[in-house]
Parts: sequence; structure tokens; C-alpha cells
Amino acid sequence: MPLLLVFLGLPLVEIALFVLVGDWLGLWPTLGLVVVAVLAGGVIIRRQGLAAVREIQRSAGGLAVSGMPVAHGALVVLAGILLILPGFFSDAVALLLLVPGVRRLLIDRLSARIVVAGAAARQQRQWPGAHEDVIDAEAVEIDRDARPLAGTRPSGWTRPPG
Repeated sequence: MPLLLVFLGLPLVEIALFVLVGDWLGLWPTLGLVVVAVLAGGVIIRRQGLAAVREIQRSAGGLAVSGMPVAHGALVVLAGILLILPGFFSDAVALLLLVPGVRRLLIDRLSARIVVAGAAARQQRQWPGAHEDVIDAEAVEIDRDARPLAGTRPSGWTRPPG
């Protein structure tokens, strides 16, 4: 339900901001700001995408792969995408994502949530008395009421002593 409210409320906020900014600046300056934001978003996506690939290659070369450069790069690319989308609210969120301190705070908060969610998922998968050992086996159901054919025995059966 909250996601539905976001998808319904966000366009309304963007439209209201278009009307307010258009009333304050006029039509052409408002459209000019939208075009500038789209161009800036494209430049950011192109540059940050290449920078993120270089950083991943550098990290992998030292065998110390860190998720931080990738996370920062992903948030900057998200900022570029938000700049491309028409709207002043999305542009404001994008400008916040371009601030390194805001990105670091967001990554810290999200990574803490992911660690907690991962621990909860691992705890749910474990049963009381469960071990790490895995035993691979097959099971065969034996019908006790079925009688073997005369003179034959099912494989693995031995004659009772006596």
C-alpha cells in the first residue's frame, strides 16, 4: 500500500511543482531548467558509469573487491536517471544523491538493514538440531501387504534364520 501511495503521490507532487515553478519563473525558463537537468543527467550517467567500471577493475586487480565504490557509483547513476526524469522533486533528490556525505549515510543505513535482514533469513532457514552436514540418500517405499512372486525374493532380502 505505501508503494501505491508513492506511485500516485509522486506524479502529483511533480505536477504541482511544475505549476509553481512555471508560475514563478514563466514557461520558457521552466522548460529550460528541465532540458538542462536532462542533459546533466546524461553526462553524469556516462561519466559515472565509466568511472565505476574503472574502480571495479582497480579493486579486482588488488583482489580486495569492495562494494563501496560500486554502491557510490550506483547511487550517482541513480541520481543521473532522476535528473533525466522530468520533475523538480526528482531533481532535488538527485542533487542530494550527488553529495558524497549523503551517499555515504544512505549506504551505511542500507547496508545495516541488509545485514540484519540476511541474519534473520539465515536464522529462519536453520531448524533446531540442524547440522551443516548433508546426507545424500534415496528412499524406496516397500509395500508390506504385497506378496512376492513364488520362488523370488526382492533384492536385498535374505532368508530368515531358522
